[in-house]
Amino acid sequence: MTLAPGRRAVLALPALTLPALTLPALLTGREARAEAEWPSRPVRLLIPFPPGQATDTMLRLLADELSRRWPQRVVVENRAGGAGVVGTDAGARAAPDGYTLLASTSGTHGINPSVIPNLPYDAEADFAYITTVFTVPLVIVAHPSFAPRTVAELVAAARQAPGAINYGSGGPGTSQHMAAEMFAHQAGVRLTHVPYRGSGPAVADLLAGNIPMMFDSVASALPHVQAGRIRALGVTSAARAPQLPEVPSIGETLSGYVAIGWGGLCAPAGTPEPILRRVNAEVTSLLRDPAFAARMQQMGGTPAPQEMAEAGAFVRAEIAKWRAVARTANVRLGG
Repeated sequence: MTLAPGRRAVLALPALTLPALTLPALLTGREARAEAEWPSRPVRLLIPFPPGQATDTMLRLLADELSRRWPQRVVVENRAGGAGVVGTDAGARAAPDGYTLLASTSGTHGINPSVIPNLPYDAEADFAYITTVFTVPLVIVAHPSFAPRTVAELVAAARQAPGAINYGSGGPGTSQHMAAEMFAHQAGVRLTHVPYRGSGPAVADLLAGNIPMMFDSVASALPHVQAGRIRALGVTSAARAPQLPEVPSIGETLSGYVAIGWGGLCAPAGTPEPILRRVNAEVTSLLRDPAFAARMQQMGGTPAPQEMAEAGAFVRAEIAKWRAVARTANVRLGG
């Protein structure tokens, strides 16, 4: 019997269309099972800096606690180089399967997009932001021989002698440099930047009296301030730092000034949202735990839990803020 063309098409239709209809459902089922079983193997946490920096120490503390809570360990991998660019780019290129997390920081995700030409990653498009983990204010610290003892006196001295006051930093485009440039712009003064190859050499020269002042992280400066080797003039956070409650915020003199260092967690864009939300819930629960928060404060940081939407909006605002500073101060790095 010969079938009419139309009937042949009707009979063939189920065989042609059924796989196309069921395959997405099968894939969705596999993805759902994978997400439900996550983590079924160790989770890698990329940190784009060497061991010992604030981001490394704070996030290692977090990784240890998560490893106790999860059925698999969180394994920290330091991938340093190029102002954090090497490790951050590796995080952007990692498989978005939930098994690679990355430290997001004020430098790599807030400042670098505005000061490094041809950055290999897009800080806004290539990452899913989970939460900020901690903030670390900077603090203006000065050698004991430096005459100004308050932010107001520093501004007055800088206005009397434009460019005569030197300040050190860990290098061009660092948070120390950018915070000082924003301070100078908002105060209407001119300071002279003395860049070093890292904050360690800058602090050493400050302690020796070779430079009169610098902006440094509270975590780094605190032991020297407590020992009386340097003086703290003002912190860069909106409120006073809990580690230095007697030191005014710069904003108490220079209204609206805020410049904080921060570290958070992100993942490659495309990471399944259920996994991101689970990580957010686990991490923010830890950050709100009084005992864990106290440990982080002892290390110089302030816990900063956020919802995922807040985390993304925060990073976008940081990029916009530092872009304006970079343009005003004409800060641009090679690379």
